[in-house]
Amino acid sequence: MSDLPVHQLVALLGFGLGAVFGAVVQRTNFCAMGSVSDIVYLEDWSRFRAWLLAIAVAIAGATALDAAGLVDLGKAIYATPNLGWLGAILGGLLFGVGMTLASGCGSRSLARLGAGNLKSFVVVLVLGVFAYMTLRGLLAAARVAGIEPTNLDLRASGQQTQLLPELLATWTGVDAVRMQVGLAACIVLALLWFCLKDRSFRSDARNLVSGLLIGLLVVAGWAATGIVGNDDFEPVPLASFTFVAPIGDALVYLMTWTGAKIGFGVASVFGVVAGAFAAARVSGEFRLEAFAGTADLLRHLAGAAMMGTGGVLALGCTVGQGITGLSTLAVGSVLAFASLIAGAVLGLRYLEHGGVVAALKALAARA
Repeated sequence: MSDLPVHQLVALLGFGLGAVFGAVVQRTNFCAMGSVSDIVYLEDWSRFRAWLLAIAVAIAGATALDAAGLVDLGKAIYATPNLGWLGAILGGLLFGVGMTLASGCGSRSLARLGAGNLKSFVVVLVLGVFAYMTLRGLLAAARVAGIEPTNLDLRASGQQTQLLPELLATWTGVDAVRMQVGLAACIVLALLWFCLKDRSFRSDARNLVSGLLIGLLVVAGWAATGIVGNDDFEPVPLASFTFVAPIGDALVYLMTWTGAKIGFGVASVFGVVAGAFAAARVSGEFRLEAFAGTADLLRHLAGAAMMGTGGVLALGCTVGQGITGLSTLAVGSVLAFASLIAGAVLGLRYLEHGGVVAALKALAARA
């Protein structure tokens, strides 16, 4: 194992961690879209608390790794000093609406694909195509012309990243490491209080385990790329779990694999499918499922396209920004997270009322 090139070792770790991720999602029904749906329709916060628990664990672990000098979160894509506020908001809204139309986000679609859902196979393909189109294809020109000019360059005000601890340290004069640890501790404790104050959640082993494991897997992803991948001669980009751009890259890799290097992101995509497949087979839950009809197909196609485009604009998905990005305490991740939730609520109201105008009226009436 030690004789393997660093990028291959990190890829193997990505596949293995992805397999665990897929198995956890498949067995525990961890789902961002489902958690918002439970709140909107059932007033049940259990699965959303599992999501928040994952965020708390990821923040605690990522902060510990960074404070100990094992990884440098300032090198993560979420920390860029170019604050893409419009992309985070617009992309988050698009992704949030899209995942309601497509019956789940990117990670959930990969897990459902592994469990035999043919609808998710189509969703993953379309999501990947639109993600790549927005990154480097037909839609990239519109992104560069319409979104990137609105980015705020924080270097003009002396900031090297968009991480909240650095910004607050500059404004208050407090030591940056102390600010990072203190802020992270406050956020983690607040999230844990909100999650664990609910007696039913405390007794819900499935949601407790899913939140804990997903958060730990995000931390393990940072360690895999930031520690194992920290090689002087062949450094691996610092990253953890995210499932929009990597799905697009995975499709390209499958078509042009000769001479290509597989990275953590692509390997984790394959791992999630493999892990969910294994879990579904062992549990007897593997089932082939197809579209119910034309309307069902069109709805999933539209949702997948919105997720692929929105996920790239927002620099991540419900996991990529909603957990991994938030673990860095980046401003853009906070904006994307809030927009994802808002988009999911709007999408659910759209499905309930059958139109955008009716959905907005319903939201306004509840405000």
